[in-house]
Amino acid sequence: MLRIVFTPDDLARTRLSAAPLPMWELVLSLHRLRRRDGGPFFADWWRSVPVEVPAGTRLLTDLVPAAGYYADFLTPNGTSLAAGLATLTSTPKRRLRTDLAVLAAERPPPSWTAGLADGRPDVLRLLGDAAGRYFAACLAPYWPRVRTAVARQRELQASLLASGGVERLLRELHPTARWAYPVLELAYPVARELRLDGRGLLLVPSFFCWGAPTTFRDDTLAPTLVYPIRRALPVSANARRPLSDLVGPTRSRVLAAIRESPCNTKDLATRIGATPPTASRQVSVLRSAGLVSSCRAGQSVLHSLTPQGRALLAE
Repeated sequence: MLRIVFTPDDLARTRLSAAPLPMWELVLSLHRLRRRDGGPFFADWWRSVPVEVPAGTRLLTDLVPAAGYYADFLTPNGTSLAAGLATLTSTPKRRLRTDLAVLAAERPPPSWTAGLADGRPDVLRLLGDAAGRYFAACLAPYWPRVRTAVARQRELQASLLASGGVERLLRELHPTARWAYPVLELAYPVARELRLDGRGLLLVPSFFCWGAPTTFRDDTLAPTLVYPIRRALPVSANARRPLSDLVGPTRSRVLAAIRESPCNTKDLATRIGATPPTASRQVSVLRSAGLVSSCRAGQSVLHSLTPQGRALLAE
């Protein structure tokens, strides 16, 4: 679980990103490309990606494992690709060494990263060129759809902000969000606490983020929370299929039961008239599909619908 601790100044300084952040979308799209999670929500994009990704993309995937930590310096907060690439290629040596040391602690680094750790301009240029080519081939043709989808989410959240203030925005930020001043809790792969200390928080709705929100590992960087946009399930030209045809009758009941309110496995089993082991297995499958998220709350693990799960039920 991620705990973000606010002060009154932080609430006043919390703001929405004006547009999608290209470097964040670039890194998160690499996750979607490699994991193939997200089902129908990314199917059109997967089909649009060239069969052969540009040469040099391996430089990026070396720094962005399919799971776990990815280098903080790859995701500067800039709303233009040019600014993001310029920041990337001028990353200070100290930042490079700090992030690469974290990666090295999880797996042996490839030999080329030694030059990167030394801040060699030629290696930084190679990395920047690789990022630019990947974006041009895999993201640029799809970027208008990314911008439109993120703009739609931003409009929705701006209306929440206008009608209910920052606290309502935080409460409805993500299906796992739990707000009780001064702490916002969200699902996260590890236990983590981020103290804003008056710096405020940049909220970044993301097209390619999937499941749990993400943020910088280094707390000294500008506090940023990147989270998935809400999506409507794509519907084909064919007639709509009943939900039970898509996920099965038992999982349909599980989704509907969780929609009533977040619940633990024992309560869920009672709601659907099944044994706790059966409920646990069904939740595991739905969580793997990105339709349900689970997070610890005290001694219990609570299950909630993700935006994708809510969209599926709505359809």
